[in-house]
Amino acid sequence: MTGDGYPYGYKKLTTCLQEDYKLVINHKKVYRLCKELDILRPKRKTYPNRPRKLAKREKITGSNQLSTDYQISLGSPHISC
Repeated sequence: MTGDGYPYGYKKLTTCLQEDYKLVINHKKVYRLCKELDILRPKRKTYPNRPRKLAKREKITGSNQLSTDYQISLGSPHISC
């Protein structure tokens, strides 16, 4: 575990201590010890979500801008090439 060059967080360090050295130790205690020894990795910076854009509400000024007359053909489908 020591000297392998990989950065460990307190959770990963807890797992390594439990598996490699068979220690019964809580992740909270490992966090407190890492904090005292000043070996905690810096916290990740969180970025706020982008502002959500709403769809535009356009005014209908003519009769042909929004057509609700849908036609359905119930005949047999025929594809001609």
